[in-house]
Amino acid sequence: MYTHIFFDLDGTLTDPKEGITNSVAYALASFGIHADPDRLTPFIGPPLIDSFLEFYHFDLPTAQKAVEKYREYFSQKGIFENKVFSGTQPLLAQLKAQGKTVCLATSKPEVFARQILEHFHIDGCFDHIVGSCLDGTRTKKGEVIAEVFHRLGHTGPDKGACVMVGDRLHDIQGARENGLNSIGVTFGYGSLEELQQAGATHIARSFEELARLLG
Repeated sequence: MYTHIFFDLDGTLTDPKEGITNSVAYALASFGIHADPDRLTPFIGPPLIDSFLEFYHFDLPTAQKAVEKYREYFSQKGIFENKVFSGTQPLLAQLKAQGKTVCLATSKPEVFARQILEHFHIDGCFDHIVGSCLDGTRTKKGEVIAEVFHRLGHTGPDKGACVMVGDRLHDIQGARENGLNSIGVTFGYGSLEELQQAGATHIARSFEELARLLG
């Protein structure tokens, strides 16, 4: 039985498509690149700087500047161009009623993640909220999960009682790096094939399946 549940945010608990893709389009436009936001969904999930490096072949200084431009839009508008999946609040309420420890483990900057959870009034469902740092550190999912354990303390749980829930391969890889089982959810932005190839311990195709796996 899993007693400690670590959740990804984007594509797992919320659908951030509009805000993220609009923010990326805004950043790209500052470099004279005009992109259709609907074609920018691959940016949802991975560390942002990695996506600018991979998808647009920016060098590191340019990618860092792109992240700064992204945040200009995201911090003012994109952060709230978001919606909570219909199954999120019932699942979180169920887990808390069962006495589970619920933590957020996101590559999104922690300050933004907290604002999003507070905006949707679900911040109280989490025992710990952990994200990346605005200075560009702790962006890899494995690093974020390691920080969750650090905040849980030296007398934290056995890793066999913990599970990482996410929709992209980075969530599965980060869990494996920390010796955790993982649940890949297919209602986000990663495909079933992606999650299986990454080695997800379990697959959940709906919130109902996820609730059974976590119960």
